[in-house]
Amino acid sequence: MKQSKLTDAKLLVLGLVAEMPRHGYELEQVIEQRGMREWTPIGFSSIYFVLGKLERAGFVTAETPTGSKTKKTFSITHSGEAALVTQTLEALSGFRPTYSSALLGMIHWSALSRKKALAALEARGNAVRLEIERLERVCYERQPLPDFIEALFDFSAGQMEAEKRWIGKTLDYMKNKP
Repeated sequence: MKQSKLTDAKLLVLGLVAEMPRHGYELEQVIEQRGMREWTPIGFSSIYFVLGKLERAGFVTAETPTGSKTKKTFSITHSGEAALVTQTLEALSGFRPTYSSALLGMIHWSALSRKKALAALEARGNAVRLEIERLERVCYERQPLPDFIEALFDFSAGQMEAEKRWIGKTLDYMKNKP
């Protein structure tokens, strides 16, 4: 039977449960400590929802120790391990395009006055510059990081640097165009 593709949130949570059995609050702590929200949008309340879906799919099992204030601890199953390996390989080896809102803004450039469009692009450039600075601080504050986590921050920073260069070139071109 062919596995269905896991969402990014499911793949993230499944991978963290594969490291060691965890309950939802522990998952939240790991996500926060590792700065995972810098590249994966998952909210605290979503963690329990995702765990429930993974459990129903047979990728994790839940164990509730005896006692009134105990939390369910989730462990990965054999089919969960297989899905994790398969989908991690696909995530690393495949390409899935992402679409920036800047592309929509550029396609509708003519809906704005030239002055407003240039000001908006300059504002985006400033926002990207501030985000690069913030990301650098976050990465620095979390040191030392495992090499693969450092690579995640580098990837995000590289994407933002490329956007910053594109904005600069586009502004130069548009400002100097008659």
